[in-house]
Amino acid sequence: MLRNGAAGGGSAAGGRAAARPVRVWCDGCYDMVHYGHSNQLRQARAMGDYLIVGVHTDEEIAKHKGPPVFTQEERYKMVQAIKWVDEIAPGAPYVTTLETLDKYNCDFCVHGDDITLTIDGKDTYEEVKASGRYRECKRTQGVSTTDLVGRMLLMTKAHHSNIVSHRLLGLGPKGHSPWTGVSQFLQTSQKIIQFASGKEPQPGDTIIYVAGAFDLFHIGHVDFLEKVHQLAEKPYIIIGLHFDQEVNRYKGKNYPIMNIHERTLSVLACRYVSEVVIGAPYAVTADLLDHFKVTLVCHGMTEVVPDKDGSDPYEEPKRRGIFQLVDSGSNLTTDLIVQRIIKNRLEFEARNQKKEAKELAVLEAMRRLEEEKH
Repeated sequence: MLRNGAAGGGSAAGGRAAARPVRVWCDGCYDMVHYGHSNQLRQARAMGDYLIVGVHTDEEIAKHKGPPVFTQEERYKMVQAIKWVDEIAPGAPYVTTLETLDKYNCDFCVHGDDITLTIDGKDTYEEVKASGRYRECKRTQGVSTTDLVGRMLLMTKAHHSNIVSHRLLGLGPKGHSPWTGVSQFLQTSQKIIQFASGKEPQPGDTIIYVAGAFDLFHIGHVDFLEKVHQLAEKPYIIIGLHFDQEVNRYKGKNYPIMNIHERTLSVLACRYVSEVVIGAPYAVTADLLDHFKVTLVCHGMTEVVPDKDGSDPYEEPKRRGIFQLVDSGSNLTTDLIVQRIIKNRLEFEARNQKKEAKELAVLEAMRRLEEEKH
């Protein structure tokens, strides 16, 4: 059980009650947003009082890195849903300049300890580094967009039957991950505390319970939780996260793509979430409802798979008259994201093959010219 909530002022706010607020800038693609991105933004927010996040356009990303998986509108909304973000700047330039920092009245920018290059190999933070308006934060070990894409590309229709007993630890039958490059993230109590900086329910709060996998926490989840959040004047949303084995039982294939530890941090980073129950029971029981004093149980428009014994996992909240279906207006699912990944990967590879073919043709033409000279 983890309580959540948006962070207050960062560490920089500590002894400067009358000083001007420190404004911090971060920027990036934020495609396939994961808990590593959230952790970067958490660290950046702690360096000041107000965090502005610049998000690049689809066109800029396609030019420098290849086609993004999510549209710019989806990426804008996804970043805005991260609880440490105060403001987003849509259409931020790919190269971070002093002009951009000045435009948004930011004191400095923050980036992880990895290098970001333009299409022609230049450091995108060169100018702000030279001016002393650059800060660095620690990259989150064990996760990257490339890693997650790799996991999705290795999705198969084979069930986890041969690895179920190892699934909680993210290990295969011989102690190896069931996927090549599966998460090497090591959860710690300190990391959970950093993400779960929240409060207990207050008198007058409407306690809403939502259960699920929340795998690859994405814009479809955000749209749904935003709608749930709008159901009450003072919502306190508790997410019940199912263990990996349970998710695999009702989703099959190689799901979940993210293990329970990764999914915990992903959900905790969302501004609409107040608390997380790690390893929640699949059936929403009377004990669970009474323990958390739940007044409303919500589920999206996706199919509800029966429990192991064939029963309806929402039987009890339905009997109490507190069950509600919520239409997020989004049809995006983890399956659809995997399909996007495969489609984009093929396009990206095809583009690279064409580029390499052109380069080889140019080199061949140059070689022939040299031969003709001699």
